[in-house]
Amino acid sequence: MLALLRRQINFGAISSSGLDRSLHRFWFNGSRGFAAAAKEMTVRDALNSALDEEMSADPKVFIMGEEVGEYQGAYKVTKGLLEKYGPDRVLDTPITEAGFAGIGVGAAYYGLKPVIEFMTFNFSMQAIDHIINSAAKSNYMSSGQISVPIVFRGPNGAAAGVGAQHSQCFAAWYGSCPGLKVLTPYSSEDARGLLKAAIRDPDPVVFLENELMYGQSFPVSAEALDSSFCIPIGKAKIEREGKDVTITAFSKMVGYALQAAEALAKEGISAEVINLRSIRPLDRATINASVRKTNRLVTVEEGLPQHVIEESFGYLDAPVERIAGADVPMPYAANLERMALPQIEDIVRAAKRACYRSVPMAAAA
Repeated sequence: MLALLRRQINFGAISSSGLDRSLHRFWFNGSRGFAAAAKEMTVRDALNSALDEEMSADPKVFIMGEEVGEYQGAYKVTKGLLEKYGPDRVLDTPITEAGFAGIGVGAAYYGLKPVIEFMTFNFSMQAIDHIINSAAKSNYMSSGQISVPIVFRGPNGAAAGVGAQHSQCFAAWYGSCPGLKVLTPYSSEDARGLLKAAIRDPDPVVFLENELMYGQSFPVSAEALDSSFCIPIGKAKIEREGKDVTITAFSKMVGYALQAAEALAKEGISAEVINLRSIRPLDRATINASVRKTNRLVTVEEGLPQHVIEESFGYLDAPVERIAGADVPMPYAANLERMALPQIEDIVRAAKRACYRSVPMAAAA
């Protein structure tokens, strides 16, 4: 396996039963960001074209994973790339996620731009040490001296009848790890623009796709077909405007949210649907602006919720306060370590704010 890395140093240069397609055409031809009479493209082809163009533009980009080459990819996302770029840049690996993820991180340390494919993100747990302790934390722990431009991509969440060990959504897991960027595309335009952004980014990116979306077709604007097209990381998209309730979702759940908005409209409820696109960083500005307009929020995700307050919200006399660790990798210095962890005085201040016994944080700022 180490020979694979040395070869990189010499660089020179399941159709799904998903959402109804007619509804997709209706939604996207009338939504913001898509031109009328746009070209149709599957999510699979959008990902493939993004990989192809980035590999063509930058010889440091290479792909590594199980069946990405000779088999054309387990989901055919890498179809044709081995023939075009050769085995030095499209590398088939043994079934050893820890092995090829670690090689990818080492290659990124050297200055290459690996795209590591997991056949499912459930198997990324085998490589979690490399993803979190090596890729995510190195830039911080080296005081910015080490960049880790690597993308970990593949299907995430439930597919269809593949069992528990192939079906978990890891968006919340990776979204809680400082040092990572976590992207969750929905449409073909999302997939194409966000994957390009991920490959170009100097930091490690976890790119969570959905197996049931690969065969779905979406309109793609002329702008999105340009090789320079890129969607900014950390920017959500309002897929449908509304005034009565805000619905946030990501990945496949965006389509469900849009269908729900259609059903609600028939009952006189105007729902605004936000496609998060990015879990980390999260576009809080777009979400807050929408909630302050609609005054209601419904969140949709495949994973389990982190906490639940719905049953007692009507009893609250103050906003919920959350005390948590700082959004940084854990510092080594004792004084910084203390600042990064919840302390007794933090809890006291939060309790006083909740009891209206101190100045709110927003007012104090």
